Amino acid sequence: MPGFSTPAILIRRVNHGDADLILTFLTLEHGKISSIAKNAKKSVKRFSGVLELFYMLDIVCTRSRGKLYVLKEASVRHPFINIRSNIEKTAYASYWAQLVNEWMEEGQKEPKIFELFQKVLGVLDGKTMSPEVLSIVFQAKFITISGIYPNFDQCGQCGLAFDNIIGDRLIFHLGKGGLICGTCASRSEHNVFISRGAIKQLKWITEKPAEKIFRMRFSPQVQRESLSFLENFVPFHLGIRPKSLTFLRQLRTQKISEAKTIMKDR
Repeated sequence: MPGFSTPAILIRRVNHGDADLILTFLTLEHGKISSIAKNAKKSVKRFSGVLELFYMLDIVCTRSRGKLYVLKEASVRHPFINIRSNIEKTAYASYWAQLVNEWMEEGQKEPKIFELFQKVLGVLDGKTMSPEVLSIVFQAKFITISGIYPNFDQCGQCGLAFDNIIGDRLIFHLGKGGLICGTCASRSEHNVFISRGAIKQLKWITEKPAEKIFRMRFSPQVQRESLSFLENFVPFHLGIRPKSLTFLRQLRTQKISEAKTIMKDR
């Protein structure tokens, strides 16, 4: 049967039987695809040490009669080795991969998503930007590309312009996907709060090219607000509760607790 080759990033890996693996790839030319790697757990010659999460690969697949492609060959283009050796970086990459996997349809070609994910993995693999800030950048760009961008321009109920909404700490209604002014606001479990500074920073990210974004800096307060907002907004509009995000938040809590302990001991 006809096959194809393409650059790909491994975003999901599931055991299948005693020897096979079901793999989900984000590819440049074919979007998200699912494939089976037959005898992958036992084959030393073809796949040993290659099929690791977040590896950038060159893969060769053939079509099968079922829904899955068959993975024939895979070679490493970039292993992003510093991600898998760091639990915090692995947690962030897992969260991003889950967002991509949940949003994309099988065979949906999205080269901008591929390029974004490849870029953030490369930056995460280095030490030029903190994982927290990088996650803000990834999610802000992701929602822009995916078309689920929040309405920051006006009140989603009465249409009052952003500049005319009173206050610095504004209400955003997740269900309505936009800001709600003080006059229109009511108590809701879907209300989250975000400052004007955080909104302006997020809008700046969506409008600027990647070359400038990956050199940006956040104040600690805006960083916390932006990260909290996006981690509420994105999963809500994808309709998921990512286990990877739960684990990521546990890691953050542990990190803060350890930092406080160190400060007390000084």
